Amino acid sequence: MSDNRCHLEEKYTWDLTTIFATDADWETEYESIVQDLKKASSFAGHLLDSAKNLLEATELYMSLMRRLEKIYVYASMKNDQDTTVGLYQEYNAKASNLYSQLSEAFAYFEPEFMALEAEKLVSFKEQEPGLGLYDHYFERLLANKDHVLSQEAEELLAAAGDIFNGPTDTFNVLDNADILFPWVSDGQGDVIELTHGNFTTLMESKNREVRKGAYDRTYEQFQHTYAQTLQGVVKVHNYMAKVRHYNSARHAALAANFIPESVYDSLLESVNKHLPLLHRYLDLRKKVLELDKLKMYDVYAPLSETETALTYEEALKKAEEVLAIFGEEYSKGVHAAFTERWIDVHPNKGKRSGAYSGGAYDTNAFMLLNWQDTLDNLFTLVHETGHSLHSTFTRQTQPYVYGDYPIFLAEIASTTNENILTETLLKEVNDDKTRFAILNHYLDGFKGTVFRQTQFAEFEHAIHEADASGQILTADFMNKLYADLNEKYYNLKAEDNYEIQFEWERIPHFYMNYYVYQYATGFAAASYLAEKIVHGNEEDKEAYLTYLKAGSSDYPLEVIKKAGVDMTNTDYLDAAFKVFEDRLVELEALVEKGVHLS
Repeated sequence: MSDNRCHLEEKYTWDLTTIFATDADWETEYESIVQDLKKASSFAGHLLDSAKNLLEATELYMSLMRRLEKIYVYASMKNDQDTTVGLYQEYNAKASNLYSQLSEAFAYFEPEFMALEAEKLVSFKEQEPGLGLYDHYFERLLANKDHVLSQEAEELLAAAGDIFNGPTDTFNVLDNADILFPWVSDGQGDVIELTHGNFTTLMESKNREVRKGAYDRTYEQFQHTYAQTLQGVVKVHNYMAKVRHYNSARHAALAANFIPESVYDSLLESVNKHLPLLHRYLDLRKKVLELDKLKMYDVYAPLSETETALTYEEALKKAEEVLAIFGEEYSKGVHAAFTERWIDVHPNKGKRSGAYSGGAYDTNAFMLLNWQDTLDNLFTLVHETGHSLHSTFTRQTQPYVYGDYPIFLAEIASTTNENILTETLLKEVNDDKTRFAILNHYLDGFKGTVFRQTQFAEFEHAIHEADASGQILTADFMNKLYADLNEKYYNLKAEDNYEIQFEWERIPHFYMNYYVYQYATGFAAASYLAEKIVHGNEEDKEAYLTYLKAGSSDYPLEVIKKAGVDMTNTDYLDAAFKVFEDRLVELEALVEKGVHLS
C-alpha cells in the first residue's frame, strides 16, 4: 500500500469511511450486487405482463443503480487520491465493468417498455400506485418512443458500440500517448517538455517568448490523421441520428436533455452580435501588454501584476462569508462540507490533478482539490462548493429516480457561486490594483467560456452539417473553417496566426457530440442569476434554491425557469453581456488611469 498520503493531516483529507468503513465492506457489497444482477433476467420478455412486474423491475433497476453508484464513487475516489495504488485501480476497473453488466442485464427494459400504451399505463398505476413515483421518468422514456428501435436493432447497435467508439479511442491514444511535443523554455531558466498539462500554464506566462515557444506547430504534421478521426466521429453522430429518426445529429444530442435547437441558435446569434465587445477587450489587452500586434499566443497572458495570496483556511472563511447570501439553509450545507471532511485538499504524489465535485445519492458530495494559495483557487473552491450544494439539495429533496441533474444545468450552480464571489470582491476592494486583477479574472473567464465555447459550438455544428451534406471533412477544409471562425471571433488575422488553423485538432470536446454549448449557456445563465441574487430580494433567493432542489424531477428548461431564467429567449444572454460590458468599461477606465503601469 502506498504511503504517498501519510504526511497529510487528517482534517485536510476526505473521509471515505462514511461510504464504506473498510475495503472489505466494499468487496462484500460488490459481490452482493453481482449476485443480485442475476434477478434482472427474470423480467426479460415479461416486463409488461402485469403492473406488479413493471413496478418490481423498475425498482430493481433503480436499486441496483443506486448501490452501484455508491461502490463506484468509493473506488474512483480512492483511486483518484493516489493513482499508484494497484488495489484501487482494480476496484475502479471492476466498478466500471459492473456498469456494463448492469446495462446488459436491463437491455430489454426500454424496448419492452415502449410497447406500453398510455391507457394501459393508467390502468397499471391504478393497480400499483407505487408506479406513480416514476411518472416523469416514464414520460421521458415514452417521449423518445419514435427514436427507440426494435430490441434486435438495439442489441445490434449496442454490440457495435466499440466500433462506433473507434474514432474517439484513436484520438485519445494519439493525443495522449503517441504524440510527442518539443522541449521549450519555461521562463525560469529550464527547458521542459511541452505537455497537455503544462501548455495552459506556459500560455499564461508573462514572458512573451515563453508563450511564443509553447505555441508550436506539432499538430500541423498530424493534421490528416486528426481529420480522419474527427470525420469518423462526426459520421457516427450523423449515422446514429439518421437510424434513430432524428432530423440531425444536433437534434438528437439536444433531445437527450429535451433542449430545443432554438436555444443553440439563440446562443450563436447573441454571441455573434456581441463580438465587438470581445474585440474591444482584445484591443485593451494589446494596450496593456504594450504590443504593436496582438497574436493568438497573447490572448491568455495575465494583464495584472497583482497576485492575491491566501491560505486554505482564509479561503474557507471567505467562501462561507460570501455564500451566506443564499440564506441559513445553504450556509448550513456549506459549513458541513467545510468541517465534516468532504474535501481532499492538498496535492500528493499520485493524486489526480485538477478539481471536481463528486459523490452518489447515498454519500456526501465530496470535493477533490489540489490547493495552492491563490485567488484562482478561491474561485475553484466556491465553484466546486456550488456543485456539491446542488447535489446535496437535490438528493435531500428528491427520490433517487430524480436525484441527479443533467449537465445542461450542472455548470449553472457552480458558476453562479463564482459570479457572486466576483460581485462581493468588487464591492469590498479598496485599491485599484486589486480591482484591476478581479476585473481581469472575470473578463478572462467570460472570454474563455462564453465566447470561446460558442466558437467551438459554431465549428462543431458546421462540420456536422457539412458532413451531412456530403462534404468530405479534409484537413484543408477544417483548417480553413477554423481559421476563419477564429479570425471572426478574435479579430486577429489568420495569416498573422498561422498555427491557429490547427487548434481544432487538440480539442477533445469535438468528440463529445454537441456538449460544449452548455458551458456557454451555463455561464451566461449564472451571470444573470448572480445579478438577481445580489441585487434582488428574498423571493429571488428562494427561487434559486427551488432550482437547486429540483434535480431531474422536471425537464431542464422548466427546472431553470423555476430560478427565474427563461432560456428559450435571449434575455439572459443580453443581461450577461451587459455585465461583461459594464466590467469592461470599468477596466478600460482603470487602464486610462494607468493602474497597470504603477
